[in-house]
This record gives sequence, structure tokens and C-alpha cells, in this order.
Amino acid sequence: MIVKDINPLLKMDYPDVDVIRVGEIYYMVSTTMYFMPGCEILRSYDLVHWEHAAFVYERLDSTPAQRMEGEENIYGQGMWAASLRYHEGTFYVIFVANDTHKSYLYRSEKIEGPWRKSEIEGFYHDNSLLFDDDGRVYIVYGNREVYLTELKPDLSGPKEGGINKMIVKDRDDAYLGYEGSHIYKINGKYYIFFIHMPRATGRRTEACFVADTIDGEYTGCDVMGDDRGYCGSGCAQGGIVDTPEGKWYAILFQDSGAVGRIPVLMPVTFKDGEDIPVFGDEGKVPLEFEVPDGKPGYEYEPLAGSDDFKVPAAEKSPACHPERSEGSFDSFGFRSRWQFNHEPELELVDHDCVNGSVRITTGKICKNLVQAKNTLTQRSTYPTCAAQVTVDGSSLKEGDYAGLCMLESAYAFIALTRRDGELYLVMYDREAPEGLWGERHDTTPGREQAAVKLNGSSAVLRAEADFTMMKDTACLYYIEDGQKKQLGTQAQLRFKLDHFTGARFGLFVYSTKECGGSAEFKEFIYEYKEEK
Repeated sequence: MIVKDINPLLKMDYPDVDVIRVGEIYYMVSTTMYFMPGCEILRSYDLVHWEHAAFVYERLDSTPAQRMEGEENIYGQGMWAASLRYHEGTFYVIFVANDTHKSYLYRSEKIEGPWRKSEIEGFYHDNSLLFDDDGRVYIVYGNREVYLTELKPDLSGPKEGGINKMIVKDRDDAYLGYEGSHIYKINGKYYIFFIHMPRATGRRTEACFVADTIDGEYTGCDVMGDDRGYCGSGCAQGGIVDTPEGKWYAILFQDSGAVGRIPVLMPVTFKDGEDIPVFGDEGKVPLEFEVPDGKPGYEYEPLAGSDDFKVPAAEKSPACHPERSEGSFDSFGFRSRWQFNHEPELELVDHDCVNGSVRITTGKICKNLVQAKNTLTQRSTYPTCAAQVTVDGSSLKEGDYAGLCMLESAYAFIALTRRDGELYLVMYDREAPEGLWGERHDTTPGREQAAVKLNGSSAVLRAEADFTMMKDTACLYYIEDGQKKQLGTQAQLRFKLDHFTGARFGLFVYSTKECGGSAEFKEFIYEYKEEK
């Protein structure tokens, strides 16, 4: 089928993608960092529409930082840039975690799992796995200096006496050296794709290198640096995949401001007599092109959306306990569109699957929103989106906050809080530090921009975000007598490398004075508008 105006592809934060095809089904993995369950895999039949297929893990190593004990956290760390492969009936996922400095290998015969966990000796940044035709297996990885290492047949570590060499080195004057490796063997040649940022353009650029043999000389050039007319932001880093008919496509990501890094789809052409493939239309992302239509009429489950927090009777048994459940409710019993900020403490989360509510109880003292445990999140959507939820704060303790946030280091929220025994509605935001990097362990509280006394013990809270052309603003509201009333000022959202993820809607509770307070959330409503 011919498609037009499909990019950006998912309109959500799905960076560092790798994509494969198994039969008629395409699978795509993406970086999930500190959100859990983690390492989400999506499924598609046409490369355009995607839905949740599986999480590879619920918990990683349950370290104090992954559990957000005290002031510890893994913001901007955790699971990064996985390699997804399918070989002889088994799915393989390899990624590193920058907090533990380990390389993890997960395997499963089914995409839904269960996934078996092990570790690979060594640290393989932005790696890509290749099962060669002769039965040998290799991993490509690195930043600026890219290495090829032959692994043992069981993938437990480097093979003694095997190939281990640097194969590509970027120029020293590049802002970002070659990384984000993706290796393939196509028509007898070895192709490796990278992201980098040359000083000549100052934006992310996709490069391709090719060799006749696995350990031969790799030569290449830049193949994609187009910004689609979007804020000078290049499209790069991702995987390529072929259709059953032999056509090739690439899915790369594009920095898109506070909403995150969003995938972009484009055709890839291997021309006769030329080693380097052509991305898009001679290096430009075309507005219109043909894509496969593997399952016409199929209805995809949305990657974000409203939730009444009820679970159908057929799903109730597996979904209402912390063990892993398959299907749509495999996020600790919640719908897969939800992820917790870090590893949750489920003893403090009560999900009433019958009546439809979530009660979160505090278990530690926090100095700001980003220290809160058990924050339940969904991705935001480009270009504009909104979330609304009913919050009951009758069980909040003095100094507690409970509400709806746009979660990142430069956050904004509207919340109920208890002061001198009375409930108030407050709007907070926090300015982003200068430059790209912030402070992961920042203990600075947010700024209160407004407060009004609450009549009663519950409120309907609303957050609206506008990411159009990196406008990146949020406005917070409460609903009173059926009318939407803004509280506080418009907040400025910013993508920073301290968190390294797009802003998410979050349901949160935290204590500043005494633990044990709680809040109940009901009737979550998610809205977004398509681009005109």
C-alpha cells in the first residue's frame, strides 16, 4: 500500500530501535532505561502500525538504585540500545545497563517469553549481534572506536583465539563518534550502520560501512542526515529490515524535544553494482512511499490510552498479582501501556481490578517529585496530548503530594497536598539546568506556582502538553463544576541527558514529612490530536 505523511512513525519516545522480521511479523525493540517492566518489544504487520508484544524483564538486578532506595536512582541509566535477533527458533536480546556496567543476554523461543536471563563477559556499548552462515557469532560495539569481537558459541563471552579488533574509527572532531552499531550480512557482504554527529552539520547523521569479509577493511560514508524540515534534527540510529518480497526499510529515530526521540520510517534501496545502499530518496526522507500490508484490517492495540483500571474477568486471575501475566496486562498486572518509574514496591500499590482504582501508599521521605517511588507512567504523544485523572486525597498525611505530572527532570505537576490538616490543590514546576546535562541526584524541590484550597477530598486533575515544533509546554488544570480551570503558569518542558527520556504523564504520591499516606486514582483519560 502507498502511505503518505506517516512520519514521525509512532509519535512517542521509542529511541535506539532494532527491528527484525520473523515470517510475516515485524518486531522492534527500544531503549526503556529506568522504566519497568523494561526492554519493550513491539509487533507490526506493515511497519507503520505497532502494538505491544512483550516486556523482556520485570526487574533487572533489584539494586538499591533500581529500587530508588533513599536518594538513589538510575535516571539516564539502566537498559540501553538492545540488539534483537532471531536464530534457529530462538529470540535473542542483548543490551548493557549503564548503572551496573554489565552486558545482559535474554533468550526465549516465544516473543511473549518467558525470557531466560544471563550475562556476557565484557561491556558492549550499543551492540549488535550477528549469527554468521558458518555458525560463528560476532558482536559489534563501541563509541568512536568500533570493535568486532567473536563470541563463544553459547554467547557467554569472547571466544579464546577468536577475532577481536577495531574495525572503524570516527574522526576526532566529530561531536558524537560512531556508535549505535547495527550489523547485517546481505548478499555476501557485511554491512554496519552507525549514528554520529559530524561538526560539519552539527546534527545526528546515519553512516554505513561495508566489507567483503567479516574481519576485512570496512569503508563507508554518511547515508542519511535529513531533518524532514523539523528543527534541524537529523534522523539516525536504528535497524533495517526486509519484507518477504525483498524490499528493505530503515527505522531510525529523530530527536524531537521534550516528547523524546521518535522513530522515522523510510525505504532503503540496494542498487546493482553499488556497495552502499540509498536511504530514502537519495538521502531525504520521502513524504510518500510504499510499505507492506501484511494483515489488512487488523486492529492494533494502542501504545497509550485511557484506562478505567478494571481487568476483564478472563484476565483477572493473572493480572491481580505481581507475577508476570501474558498479553495486555503484563506490566505488573496493569495494561502494557503503563510502566513504573524504576522498580516498583508492589506492597505499596493496591490495584482494585474489579472496581477500577489504584491506591499508592508512600514508603519513604522525598525532597521532590523525581524521588517518588511507584510513579505509574505513560508516554506522551506528539504533537499535542492530554491526560486527566480523578484523585482521592482523603488518606494523605501532612506534607504529602499526590497528583498528575509531566515527568522528567524539568517537571511540572498538579497535585493535592495536606497543609495544617487541610487539603489544597497546588501546581509545581522545576526549571531545567543550563546545558544538556543535569544532576541525576538533584535534591532541589520544585517551585510552587499556585495553590487553592480544595472543597472536599477529591479532584479531577488534567495536564495538557504541546510539543509542536519543540514548543514543549505543559499547562495544568482542575475540573470544577464541569469547567476546566488552569492552576499556575505554563510550564516549560525540556529534554535533558540527566533523564535521557521524553516527558511522561505520571500518577504519583510522595511524602515530605511522614510515610504511610496514600492516594487513590480512578478514571484515567488520555487524549491526543493528529497533526493537520
